[in-house]
Amino acid sequence: MTFSRRDFIKTAGVAFGTAAVLPSWVYDAQAATEYYFDVNKNSIADAVLATAKRLGASYADIRINRYRLEAVSTRERQIQNLSAGQNFGFGVRVLVNGTWGFAASPIVTADEAQRVTREAIDIAKANARFQRKKIELVPTPKVEAKWRTPIEKDPFEVPAEEKAALLLKINEAALAVQGINFVNSSMAWVNEQKYLATSDGVKVEQYLIRGNPSFSATAVNRASGDFQAVNSLREAQSIGYEYMTKYDWPAEAREAAEHAVMKLKAPSVKPGKYDLILHPSHLFLTIHESVGHSTELDRAMLWEANYAGTSFLTPDKTGKLQFGSKIVNFVADRTQKFGLATVGYDDEGVPGQEWHIVKDGVFVDWQTTRDTAQLVGHDKSYGCLHADSWGSVPFPRMPNLSLEPAKEDVSEEDLIAGVENGIMIHGRGSYSIDQQRYNFQFGGQTFWEIKNGKKTGMLRDVAYQSRTTDFWGACDGLGGRSTYDIPGSFNDGKGEPGQSNAVSHGCPTARFRQINVLNTASSPNSGDMEDHD
Repeated sequence: MTFSRRDFIKTAGVAFGTAAVLPSWVYDAQAATEYYFDVNKNSIADAVLATAKRLGASYADIRINRYRLEAVSTRERQIQNLSAGQNFGFGVRVLVNGTWGFAASPIVTADEAQRVTREAIDIAKANARFQRKKIELVPTPKVEAKWRTPIEKDPFEVPAEEKAALLLKINEAALAVQGINFVNSSMAWVNEQKYLATSDGVKVEQYLIRGNPSFSATAVNRASGDFQAVNSLREAQSIGYEYMTKYDWPAEAREAAEHAVMKLKAPSVKPGKYDLILHPSHLFLTIHESVGHSTELDRAMLWEANYAGTSFLTPDKTGKLQFGSKIVNFVADRTQKFGLATVGYDDEGVPGQEWHIVKDGVFVDWQTTRDTAQLVGHDKSYGCLHADSWGSVPFPRMPNLSLEPAKEDVSEEDLIAGVENGIMIHGRGSYSIDQQRYNFQFGGQTFWEIKNGKKTGMLRDVAYQSRTTDFWGACDGLGGRSTYDIPGSFNDGKGEPGQSNAVSHGCPTARFRQINVLNTASSPNSGDMEDHD
């Protein structure tokens, strides 16, 4: 008999109780806001931790979290959707005889918290029948602290009318380009207010903000039935509303519209081997899929295989495998400015920190949590535990993982100058990667032919294929800090049932030699399959 994460959630999920009736504030946004601030979180946490200890838990934690979401979307000159929502509740996790138990509820009262704690204890005891090896936790420092995303302007204090007006201005900039038929734009903002208390002496509160603006401009050739779209190259960041006012979104929309029109007339690529110059707006996704997911320790240990597979990496390769060329250095970082996975503390109170995953081209370390660190001989966690809701079981999630730029000031033009026959790629496109994060194929948004060190014009129907270690081994040029950006994924899926995390991958413009390029219009196996994570 197997015991999947889905089965675990069925028994350990949101615990309402057979006779529970949701209080009125659950359905009233203003009342929920007031209730969140009125709740004595420390008192409830103390009761939960005392109850868990009395019932035999060697460790316990409680997360009391409030989540807010606001989103606006438009099309051409119309507002399509305005939405706002929030939810509030708590989850209790206990460790009993080396086995996890978890339960949660949206009724944040002392009585309910103690009931949920007893349920979590019962679930841990039931789960013990399926536990092959007892869970052990590495230590973490005691801490009491508060942490906030460093922002200049809270997006939740900006009127929806102002947000919609800016999006319509972006649309107008794209529609002003002759040949543009459709424009969509949107922005979404997430606020996590997180309280954590653990039996190991951690009490932290965090106020996290993330923003995800985007647009798409589409040009249509009605005679041929062809259409081409170009999306925004800027990606989500952990930032305030200043992201919308300090960056020239209308200017990028105009440029994207011009490129969409150009794509209708661009020649199709000839398949073959090319040197590639990859812009951060494109390269971040290749990093995410081939490096980020492959270095998640739970995948390598086969703890996680249900969503997007395992990894070609194994613990015995640590410090030995030549992952890329000697100029390739990947740093995991929970403290990186604007990083979507940047926090003060993870969901078990481990402080945000940074460490090398790949150093001088060699794979050297993993993403770890308190219950996985000792599996690779570590005596501390790197702080990679996260849950996407108070009602979700926390488990290992990806930190910001970024490619370091060159120490010297290498420009994009310097990298292009060293290419005789190549292609420069901007933006994310369709992609596919195998279940061990090894063989892959990536497309993009716009493609520029390079001949004798110069960009000569646009191409279309481009995708490249490689294997993870071959690809990073072919990297022979990195841009300097001036080419560096920190794009990210607002929704990175993992788990069963699935959870969504946000994560960034900073990188410079980079050069890769002799990579196999396909023509997606003529290659029967190129497809548009995406690994939705």
